[in-house]
Amino acid sequence: MLHRFLANSRYIIIVAVVSSLLATVTLLLYGAVRMVNTIGVLLTDGKVSSEVGKTLVVDFIEIIDLFLLATVFYIISLGLYELFVDDRIKVPEWLEIHDLDDLKNKLTSVTVVLLGVLYLGQVVSWRGGTDILPYGLSIALVIAALTYFLRGKTKKP
Repeated sequence: MLHRFLANSRYIIIVAVVSSLLATVTLLLYGAVRMVNTIGVLLTDGKVSSEVGKTLVVDFIEIIDLFLLATVFYIISLGLYELFVDDRIKVPEWLEIHDLDDLKNKLTSVTVVLLGVLYLGQVVSWRGGTDILPYGLSIALVIAALTYFLRGKTKKP
């Protein structure tokens, strides 16, 4: 009886799968609404200047950041489902997850891209000064650590 209970307890992960999927949908919808709103404000305001252009680029980068975060939650949702519930789910080959290391590698890769997008947003909205250097160095250090982590995980004898 305990054996069957423990074997079936893996299905409790569906709570995390559904929650991650809800986060994905919420972020995608919110990002889409922000995109429509940003474009609507641009069209109704009618101003054309370099300052408006910079603001528009920063807004778009923030929206792309939301989409990337949605992608992270989606990968988590699919990965947990594949690992704990049913690994026969049809996904593209690059999204197949066979073990926890596969999931960590995919999430690490998306995190590196996300950090790059965050830094790009800071660069575009930067007003001068030295405050961006420590921020950039911090992001570079994290990306270097994640790259080292990925490299160590992919080298298998």
